[in-house]
Amino acid sequence: MNHARSVVIDKVSIQPGRSYIVAEIGINHNGDMELAKKQISAAAECGVDAVKFQNYATEDFILDKTLMLKYQNAGKEIEESQYDLFKRCELSAANLKTLKDYCDSLGISMHSTPTSAAGVKILKDLGVGVLKNGSDFLLNLELIKSMAQTGLPTVLSTGMANLAEIDDAVQAFYEAGGEDLILLVCTSSYPTPPSDVNLKRIQTLANTYHCLVGFSDHSYGITAALGAVALGSCWIEKHFTLDQNLPGPDHRFSSDPAEMKALVKAVRELETCLGSPLIKPTQSEDYGRKSYRLSCVASRDMSPGTVISKEDVTFRRPGGGYSPKTAGLLYGLTLEKTVKAGDIFVPSMFHGKDAESGKLS
Repeated sequence: MNHARSVVIDKVSIQPGRSYIVAEIGINHNGDMELAKKQISAAAECGVDAVKFQNYATEDFILDKTLMLKYQNAGKEIEESQYDLFKRCELSAANLKTLKDYCDSLGISMHSTPTSAAGVKILKDLGVGVLKNGSDFLLNLELIKSMAQTGLPTVLSTGMANLAEIDDAVQAFYEAGGEDLILLVCTSSYPTPPSDVNLKRIQTLANTYHCLVGFSDHSYGITAALGAVALGSCWIEKHFTLDQNLPGPDHRFSSDPAEMKALVKAVRELETCLGSPLIKPTQSEDYGRKSYRLSCVASRDMSPGTVISKEDVTFRRPGGGYSPKTAGLLYGLTLEKTVKAGDIFVPSMFHGKDAESGKLS
């Protein structure tokens, strides 16, 4: 198995330290292609790497038209048939091509969540750079195998799953020949309360499967996404809408353009702040090391022949002289020159044999 530490999608290298940011339009287009295009354009202006849709067939997961869904929308509680909701938001192969072409024209990547091998083939033929499997289909191992067999990088969302179920999905992916895998920490609760986000799962998945791990965010705001990046997430997926009051179940917890733009800016700044794990002075600290560090300086005026004692040495800015940790080496040395209070001690102040003895190096 090749447990890659980086994955390239449409010429963008995804790895720890550089998160791939996805605006999940999902079904927020409400079946309106013009609205979908406006959302793509707005997402591109926010600076995300990609937009994501869902190219399901409703019958792949709902046959019972009496199954109902309750959700909040524009301050009201809505109840409607799940079948009707998803049916009106279906995207045909022709729809997907239109959206993919529009994304290409704007220089933004597009991918989608299929629910069948046929849906996988549509996306493969469209030339998408990555496939995404939704949390609700994590146990559909045949679908995961069909994704693996395309040779495309594949993202598996792990909402509602325990570790044994994730094991099965990961094993199915690799056994089918898949190579580039990204797992997403996800909580399938809409919206997700902070107490159920559990970002520490990012490290658990990374340590268990030795693959890239990201975060599918269903919480309000950008706090969870930033926490995920700080914990090593290489992928941030966030629902996106033009207006949180648009009809539909996902708009109210989706980021609008202002919030998405803020998220992208904050993630990129945070990635810069995370920087290097090496403990050493940074380039910007060069001035500080010279200006803010302390040197051993004379605590009083002293004449030639004075033998330096502990009381004769104090510590003041700037740095560049003998550091406070070497003060003990000065004690017992004899001055050769006049020294005024506040003067930084240097080797030339002492008898040559003392300065050359190596005591002060």
